[in-house]
Formats: sequence, structure tokens, C-alpha cells
Amino acid sequence: MISLPDFPWDSLAEYKATASAHPGGLVDLSVGTPVDPVPRSIQDALASVSEIPGYPTTHGTPALREAAVEALRRRHGIEGVSADAVLPTIGSKELVAWLPRLLGFGQGDLVVIPEVAYPTYEVGVLLAGASLLRADSLVALGPQKPAMIWLNSPSNPTGRVLGVEHLRKVVSWAQERGVIVVSDECYLSLGWESEPVSLLHPSVHGGRLDGLLAVHSLSKSANLASYRAGFVTGDPALVARLLEVRKHAGMIVPRPVQEAMVAALTDDAALTEQRGRYERRRVVLRKALQDSGFRVDHSEAGLYLWSTRDEDAWKTISWLAERGIIAAPGTFYGPTGRDHVRIALTATDERIAAAAERLTS
Repeated sequence: MISLPDFPWDSLAEYKATASAHPGGLVDLSVGTPVDPVPRSIQDALASVSEIPGYPTTHGTPALREAAVEALRRRHGIEGVSADAVLPTIGSKELVAWLPRLLGFGQGDLVVIPEVAYPTYEVGVLLAGASLLRADSLVALGPQKPAMIWLNSPSNPTGRVLGVEHLRKVVSWAQERGVIVVSDECYLSLGWESEPVSLLHPSVHGGRLDGLLAVHSLSKSANLASYRAGFVTGDPALVARLLEVRKHAGMIVPRPVQEAMVAALTDDAALTEQRGRYERRRVVLRKALQDSGFRVDHSEAGLYLWSTRDEDAWKTISWLAERGIIAAPGTFYGPTGRDHVRIALTATDERIAAAAERLTS
């Protein structure tokens, strides 16, 4: 049996109990789950095909794949991606967890993940039986040749954005050596102080998509966490390999969700409205954190404020819990996150205002 780490958020139970006892109630900023309503256009699209009884296609409808290609072009300047190279996924987390194994990696293969990273990257390597290395630079690899490198820009949890030059360097190095590069771009639409660039942007790869994959999610940008709606795209040969395995494994996005994804990828007004909500909450919460003695590092994009009081993360978690606030300790994301906490923007305006008041009172 594969040995996996304990689920990190279970360790917050004691602190959540303390925070829940606050007279003003709990403000839970520990997870990135959406709280705002699913746009009506998406709800209507979901219901519009609810009578269809047959199995959906693993590859997704042509309309969905075309909508994804157009959204990538329109929203992020991505050109040259074929609709045949778009593959819907059951959210992005399942793909992150299973991708090394789906690509055939295992014992003797090295997978590189960011030094501070979403825990599921590590879980995916363990599920595949491969070896893990945390590194943010190619220099840290030394003479080793990995099978696969994970990038995450904008980062969860730090909100850091990787620049074009950095991305270009990684792509060039990897393509010279036949190394697969996968970029988790779930927060690509949520740039605040800098504009995130996709791994698949022409300025990064110069027209060569071989060995490159980008993972996208509609959970954050369209409030579709409950729908489990994401997709992967990039190198047509790699996507074809993934499609073949997923057909055999029955890893299929439900047909109504596929229709909802078309609406989400088409409705730019809904995306703009949701961005505005997060931006307003970010301004309120960031000021309150800084006014109460926190330093906010990186955090130029995404849904989190990577914050520190220059002390052990669990001490900060305790301090916040006494004020009725729960966040995620940086240790969830790797050893170098030990003095930071990840504070999410995914709470209602009222709860964000309550947190700000408690932080500064």
C-alpha cells in the first residue's frame, strides 16, 4: 500500500474550534473554495442538457474544446493550440494527483515540484512511485535529468508570478533534454500587480509545444469548484496519450458540466465581475494585515496573501484563531514555508470586513 502524508487541513481542527468560539463567528480563510454564486449563464447551460441519457465523451464536445482554445487566445494571448489537444478534466486536482502516473512515470523517475507547493504535487509523485525533488531553479538539479517538472504560476500559495525569461529558460532546457514541463495555471486570470504569462504563450515556447502541458481550472475564475471543471492542453502527442488512458479508466467529465464549461469559457463579463470581487477583498485584507504588523510577500496574483509575522507559522495560526480567523500554515506547502501563513480571499465581503476589523482592533 502506498504511504501518503496525513491530509494537512485535518490538523487545523483544534484551531478551528478556538476560532469558532469567537463571539462574531468564524472567518475561515484557510481554503480557496469559492463563496460567490455560480453565474446564471453557467447554471442555465448546465440544465440545458440534463435530459441527455448517454455517456459523455472523454475528449469533450467539439464546442467545449473550441471554447477553450478561443478563451486561451482571447484572455491570455495563446496561439497555436489545437482543439484536438484540449482534454477536459474532473477539476484540476485529480489531474495533478494522477498526471505522473498517467504519463507512465514510476520508480527510477524524478519529478521536480516547486520548493513551496500545493500538497497534491507531492501526492502525485508518491502515487506514481517516483522520486521527488523540490526546486525552483535548474541549477538545483545539478546533473540530474528529471522526467517531469511542475511549474505553478501564479503560485498557490505564494502568489508569485514567473516571468517570461524564466519560463523561456526552463522550456529551452527541458526541450533540449526531452523533459516534460507542466504548468499549473489555475490562477492565470487573477493577476493583480503583474500579468501572468502562460507556458503556452508564443513568447515562451517560440512555436514548439513538444513536451509542454498547461493545466487550467474554472473553480476560481467562474466559481465552479462544485462542478469539478478543468482542462489540460499543450503538446498534442501528450494529450493524446492522456486521452487514451483516461478512456480506459473512465475519467470523464459529465456532459452537463461540459456544457457549463462552454458557458464559463465564453462569458467574459462574468469573469470580469468575479475578478472585481476578489480585487476589492484583496485591498481590504492586505491593508488590515499590514496595519496589524504582517508582511505580505509576493502575492502579486492569485487568491492568497502569503503573509508573515517573522515567527513560526503555527504561532501565527494560534494568534489568528484567538481572533476568530483560520488560515493555512506555510508548512502545508513545504519546509521553507515554515514562517508564513496563506490567507485566502475566498470569503464573503462581510466576513472579509470582519477579519479586517479583528486584525486591526
